[in-house]
Amino acid sequence: MNKAQLNVDIYRSSQKEGMYLFLEQGASLEQVPEVLKKQFARAELTMSLLLTPEKKLSRANAAKVMTSIEEQGFYLQMPPGPVVP
Repeated sequence: MNKAQLNVDIYRSSQKEGMYLFLEQGASLEQVPEVLKKQFARAELTMSLLLTPEKKLSRANAAKVMTSIEEQGFYLQMPPGPVVP
């Protein structure tokens, strides 16, 4: 990972609760693969923030998010799975 920080926009899926898409700030949703756009449905901008590898995120590792954005242009956070007793 070359970047020490990355400004990102986080979009919430209107179709699936708990599904979020992270893009570099200002990047177009058009760069996301068509199959993902269909699954994601309408993207609602939730927030923008500055990521660093050490940043605490609720359900993702910031360094992995940054690497994914650098390598494929986006990071998809899926809804949490069912809790197994």
